Amino acid sequence: MIFSKRLVDLIEKNAHELTNKWIEEVCTHRSTPTYHNYDERKLYERAHSVYSQLGKWLSEETTKEDIKKIYHQLGVQRYDEGFALSEVITAFVITRRVLWAKIESEGVLDTALDLNLALQLSNQMLVFFDRAMIFAAQGYESATD
Repeated sequence: MIFSKRLVDLIEKNAHELTNKWIEEVCTHRSTPTYHNYDERKLYERAHSVYSQLGKWLSEETTKEDIKKIYHQLGVQRYDEGFALSEVITAFVITRRVLWAKIESEGVLDTALDLNLALQLSNQMLVFFDRAMIFAAQGYESATD
């Protein structure tokens, strides 16, 4: 099993823990005030779907269009729910930070090979999150017209 697959499995296996950490952070971060009073059950479902399906989002089978379809609609939905665009972007950044903190805390980055493969995974995650944020912002902006 390749190391990046092991990391994805680690993330998906710990999706509940990651989701709870994300909720804790997004519900207290000064730049995400709308999240502070938002329905925690809905927040849980949303974050958990990202963490528990990370392998799907990073797979070669998932196209840019697949990401666009989901995250453009997410942007429209967040606009309709009254979130500021900056809050939506901050929530994405928190999602990524919580994810990477978990990888670092597991002590699985011990060798140069581990670090190299983790860097490859990091790059895959950055591409995914960058695309998700851009498409969400585009969806959000389209809802303001």
